[in-house]
Amino acid sequence: MNSKGKGCLIPLVIVIGLIVILIAVFAGNYNKYVTASETVDQEWSKIEVQLQRRYDLIPNLVNTVKGYAAHEKDVIKSVSDARAALGGARTPNEIAEADGQLQNALSRLLVVVENYPNLKADAQFTQLMDELAGTENRIAVARVDYNNVVADYNKLIKRFPGNLMAGILGFDKKDYFETTPESRNNPEVDFGTEDTSLRFNNNTAVSARTGA
Repeated sequence: MNSKGKGCLIPLVIVIGLIVILIAVFAGNYNKYVTASETVDQEWSKIEVQLQRRYDLIPNLVNTVKGYAAHEKDVIKSVSDARAALGGARTPNEIAEADGQLQNALSRLLVVVENYPNLKADAQFTQLMDELAGTENRIAVARVDYNNVVADYNKLIKRFPGNLMAGILGFDKKDYFETTPESRNNPEVDFGTEDTSLRFNNNTAVSARTGA
């Protein structure tokens, strides 16, 4: 090969080398973004499982309350309406808003329950409250875990130069699942026993998990 041919070959090799490097960099970051995104989706699915569990518990709870306090129509309807709104929510923001409404409605229901000693003593009601309390705690823990991985993901796609590649590769910022003012300010209701106490204030469970 003459010197002219060698002179043309060197730039070509350099260009090919740069292309290979760029492909490797993009592929490496793409895999990181995919892994982080999948982790977020997995943690979100855990929240959905617990939300569905609570969604399924509420009709039995409402029917039990109706058996003792059927005339408390406004409060009972607010719980049913909030449950329906949660069932129709799709995005984390929509679900957080609907969840806050449901938390508020449930708190109002529990305040009403205080006026019905026979209902508070009902075995089915007590069991439902225990199950609901456990579900609330699991939701709070799952929220913390989800928000942590969302924070990691968002940092990954916002930092330079990852932000440039994230935009090109189609990875967008993900929303946190945050408590609403309604759920943060809900009244606390305690039925006076260790087994049946239920507080609809998720900050308590979150603080316990995070050490705050």
